[in-house]
Amino acid sequence: MFKVFLNTLQLFTMSAVQKFEVLFILGGPGAGKGTLCRYINQEYGYAHLSAGDLLREERKKPNSKYAELIEDYIRNGKIVPVAITCNLLDLAMQTSDSSHKRFLIDGFPRNQDNIDGWVEAMDNKCEIKGVLFCECSKELCTQRCLNRGAAGSGRSDDNEKALNKRHETYIKDTIPIIEHFEKQGLVYKVNSMQSPEKVFADCKEVLSKIGW
Repeated sequence: MFKVFLNTLQLFTMSAVQKFEVLFILGGPGAGKGTLCRYINQEYGYAHLSAGDLLREERKKPNSKYAELIEDYIRNGKIVPVAITCNLLDLAMQTSDSSHKRFLIDGFPRNQDNIDGWVEAMDNKCEIKGVLFCECSKELCTQRCLNRGAAGSGRSDDNEKALNKRHETYIKDTIPIIEHFEKQGLVYKVNSMQSPEKVFADCKEVLSKIGW
């Protein structure tokens, strides 16, 4: 009986060790989430998964059954159904060629439905190490996105009309999510109105705190 218990315990331990470690990167549109993730990736090698980029890539696939739906949601500043996003994140983690099993997930979760979907689909595969919250004013976020659009980002939501909707969605749906994680002691705030280098320097302290 004791031997069976030990075998079960070993299997449980192995399962826990094999879980992917995840750091969610949240903030308003244009808060610098993607830029910060690139700095972390270059310094530490942790894989960067942008929920938005994965959705945009899926939208471009000619044989994707989700392409039209994703385009409609993104263009109108709405949040894509969580089942689609979790499926794309899961596939990206499973097929990642990163030597680390640590992932920066940028722009997710964005509402309560995202959290519920994540728990259902990914809770047994991933361990949430924390939430890095990039704090930035709406004005600066908007200007960054408009500049990005003017420079040819190719994003259909880098325009003032879509940005207003995205900011409204962010305040209504995402801020409560940050408050939800804050109650669990998982939120680490960085002032992303600073230069990328300064933001990254502050972020290094966060990574040290969570043991990365």
